[in-house]
Amino acid sequence: MSDPAGPAADRTDPPGLAAAAPAGPDPAAAHAPDGPHPPPAFTGPAPAGTAASFAGPAQVGRAPEPHEPRQRLHPLSPALHGAKSLVVVIAGLSWSTLSRVGFGWFALMAVVLALGATVLAVVSWYHTGYHVVGRELRVHEGLVWRRTRAIPLERLQAVEVVRPLLAQLTGLAELRLEVVGGGKTEAPLAYLSVADATALRGRLLVLAGRAQAGGVAAEAETGAAPAEVSAPPGRPLHTVRNNDLLVSQLLTPQAFMIPFGVAFVLAQFLSEDSWSFIAVASTLTAMAGVLLQPVRRVLDDWNFRLARDEGTLRIRNGLLETRAQTVPLDRVQTVGVSWPLLWRVKGWLRLRLEVAGYSAGEGDDRNRPDRLLPVGDLPTGEAIVAEVLPGVRLAALPLSPPPARARWLNPLSRDVLGAGLDDRVFAVRSGLLTRQVALVPYARIQSVRVVQGPAQRRLGLATVHADTAGGAGAAARDRDLAEAWALAAELTDRARAARRAG
Repeated sequence: MSDPAGPAADRTDPPGLAAAAPAGPDPAAAHAPDGPHPPPAFTGPAPAGTAASFAGPAQVGRAPEPHEPRQRLHPLSPALHGAKSLVVVIAGLSWSTLSRVGFGWFALMAVVLALGATVLAVVSWYHTGYHVVGRELRVHEGLVWRRTRAIPLERLQAVEVVRPLLAQLTGLAELRLEVVGGGKTEAPLAYLSVADATALRGRLLVLAGRAQAGGVAAEAETGAAPAEVSAPPGRPLHTVRNNDLLVSQLLTPQAFMIPFGVAFVLAQFLSEDSWSFIAVASTLTAMAGVLLQPVRRVLDDWNFRLARDEGTLRIRNGLLETRAQTVPLDRVQTVGVSWPLLWRVKGWLRLRLEVAGYSAGEGDDRNRPDRLLPVGDLPTGEAIVAEVLPGVRLAALPLSPPPARARWLNPLSRDVLGAGLDDRVFAVRSGLLTRQVALVPYARIQSVRVVQGPAQRRLGLATVHADTAGGAGAAARDRDLAEAWALAAELTDRARAARRAG
């Protein structure tokens, strides 16, 4: 017969019951206060027919947290989409359709097509919603083909608040998301109220770890006034004067072509007995196309304001379409400096960025946050470059030209070409009419290539490319072959050391 006081490992307890505690006083019971004690929890499976309350608290599953209710876009969103469709329809019908069918039928066709587009926009609005689930933004859309897009917030790079002209008139805004590796802007939410868009933007940035909660709260208060174009949060760096912006676009080749275009139209009009409506409209359309680029730049960069907030740059700009963009400094791959030919008279320059994680394949390059300074003088450019790339001075870059035999390949621009290694960046200069300098931080270099074409082989030259993530990088053209290999080796060593230090 076995000893009942034997070791616990030799005992077989009934199924579902805990092993008996060893004999002796319970320390917890010795110090427990006087009064009734709760019964011990039953940890085994509940017998059939018993209530669920007999289960111990350790075995009760925690109730799932309620999901955030799905939110809809603003009710005026279909009207704005319908108005945009009307403009597209009128442009698509063209002048020739107007001349063939007459103004009455043309207007009727445009209204019918616009109404159809508005009805589709209403149906799309009714079946579109969004909500935040954990660390994901989920966007639901579609009637026949239902689609749910889950955007992981840890891959979120920036959330931009964009306000086209119609959205400004109605107090609305569009939210655009930039995700690492995205080929285009992800899941744009068009449209929300300005307050809702600003609050959602701040919440997403906080969840993604791209902003501080305090700064987001201050920005939410700023976005509560839709009619006011306020300064971006953070430490102000520079505000571009609108007069300088206008003059800079007048000093462009497109602006200088305007008098010649007007003279051509007048000459054709005076030489012909009569002009048809189609000829006049086509000529005006061609002239508008010439003016499109400088006019768009003025409208896009109007009231350009730059500020710095911790490790990000805050940019606000735009007249007919206002934008609020956030550029993380740790995603900047290249800083480009350019001096257009006609701007050199006034000593002006332009600064641009290459930022990793943004949609380089976007059809509209205005969606890319590449503007760092639309127009400014050299001291202003020096100060802004020092904010993005500390310790870098534009006037003190160690640039050296290629060898004299490179003139066979660059007869006019050989004296302009240059490359050099600064303490923090790889600098390259190029451009004959528009002088350009590319600054690539060593820590952003992904690969280094030495390329040699047939003509370069005969001359003993080569080009050194420093590639970055999602950007063009920089290329030192037509260097001596031995110098090119030495430069490539030095770039590789400095890039490796910079990544280790960072």
